[in-house]
Amino acid sequence: MTIQIQGSFEPGFEAVADAFAAAFAGRPEMGAGLHVLVKGRSVIDLWAGVADARTDRAWAEDTPSVVFSCTKGLMSILVARLVEDGRLAYDAPVARYWPEFAAAGKAEITVGQALAHQAGLSAPRDTLSEDDIVDWERMVSVLAAQAPLWPIGSGYAYHALTHGWLAGELVRRATGLSPGTYFQQLIVEPLGVDAWIGLPEALADRPAHLQVSAALSALWAEEAQKPAPNWPYRAMTLGDALPADLVTDEGGFNRQRIRAAEIPGAGGIASAKALATIWSATVVPTGGVRLIDDAVIAEATRARSEGVSVFGGDPPYSRWGYGFQLDSEARRYLDAGCFGHDGAGGQVGFADPKRQIGFGFVTNWMMGPEDQRATEIISALRKVV
Repeated sequence: MTIQIQGSFEPGFEAVADAFAAAFAGRPEMGAGLHVLVKGRSVIDLWAGVADARTDRAWAEDTPSVVFSCTKGLMSILVARLVEDGRLAYDAPVARYWPEFAAAGKAEITVGQALAHQAGLSAPRDTLSEDDIVDWERMVSVLAAQAPLWPIGSGYAYHALTHGWLAGELVRRATGLSPGTYFQQLIVEPLGVDAWIGLPEALADRPAHLQVSAALSALWAEEAQKPAPNWPYRAMTLGDALPADLVTDEGGFNRQRIRAAEIPGAGGIASAKALATIWSATVVPTGGVRLIDDAVIAEATRARSEGVSVFGGDPPYSRWGYGFQLDSEARRYLDAGCFGHDGAGGQVGFADPKRQIGFGFVTNWMMGPEDQRATEIISALRKVV
């Protein structure tokens, strides 16, 4: 089956378009979009494939998809803006803004530590359900009451889903708005992009339908067999709330109930153009909008967590600043100055301050550690910019 690549790109970016086309090889049910802006101007806008293999709906220019942990990057932009505006401070205790969070020995945990995956709350001690994770008050109450899983200051572990409620409650306490509402007001409406944290019911049919590769499912099946407590596994499932690979044919993040809830560690929905436009606006005026200034970027993108986590694990390891994922062997961007976040299954969004680039790649065909699609696209882009 030949995939028809749609869209356009400027002269000089042929190799990037070729890398995008190569991502579809052997994947007839895959859909994806790629968008790149340089100095606020679109230079690549490509899409192809199948948005929903059940109905043969084609991927369109504006097809959005769940972007999973890319949402953490979007939330980190919101927090960075509140720091810029003086409404939050990275070195302040979380409990200054969220007094209940001081329970169980957490009074000294800072906003920066919470964003950098150092809060000791990467997974819930209690088994949670789907009903729990769609209930905002329930989730922030669980996290506020829980004792850390490790001594604070001794290391980090990736807060795969809980990061979103930690960042989101800080946004809510600082603004009085839900994180999804603040996201719409600060970012989506001024930029005019297709992105949501909490998808309205009227738009339930717009996102692509997600599918999981056999390799990714096998990886999580193997992880499930490890002895309890397996905190990294629980960080993905939250107990009984989600499948480990985050979707089933009709469940997990393929379910509108989950997409409608504001789950800002993984539940963001965006088109490739939206992701690229948002990241562009963090480093250069884009559509007349600049989201965060250079001073805050410099503070927020210093490496705070890197190397092996408190629960071990094999390299390569990611690196994080205050919520932003930094360039590393695990996620290569264009150079060490870039920042953004990738997401489960292959999604990537990032900004390059030096070249003033915003990048977005989204797909509904979820792959595991063998996935080189975005990596090859970014490598091709690196060679031409």
